Amino acid sequence: MTFKALGELLDQSLTLPVNGKSYTVPPPSAKTGLRVQAIMQAAATAADGGKVDEAILADAAERDMYADVLGTAHAAMVEDDVDWPTLKHCAVTAMVWIVQNKDAAERYWNSGGDPSRLAPNRKARRSSSATAKSTQSRGSTSSTSHRQGKPGGGKKRAAARK
Repeated sequence: MTFKALGELLDQSLTLPVNGKSYTVPPPSAKTGLRVQAIMQAAATAADGGKVDEAILADAAERDMYADVLGTAHAAMVEDDVDWPTLKHCAVTAMVWIVQNKDAAERYWNSGGDPSRLAPNRKARRSSSATAKSTQSRGSTSSTSHRQGKPGGGKKRAAARK
């Protein structure tokens, strides 16, 4: 067995539809990917009340993170005069893609960046909970107990087995 070329196996870009145009975000460099992962980890640690390495966050402040994660799509969006909230949503979507995967980025994109829209809504949770409660479990398949319901039912089966 031989390894296939990695380029044949991975979809290494992200295409984002904005205002009727598609922008292709190229794969980040290893350096950018590692930096984004470190920054996202630091942000998660800070959100949980943990101690954060300030050098990591200072590094993020020094560079244009959005331009780094969007690559050539960033310049195209600026040239097309895309508004700031849209550019920001595109950049954060690209960050999710870099740190997690394309499916997670798609969920983030389709949520409009609203965390409450990422989790299943109450109706969906209740529906799945009701389904789980209404699903009957299978009875015991053990032959040590007899069926109750018809009087003498257990005696007839026992006699038939003899």
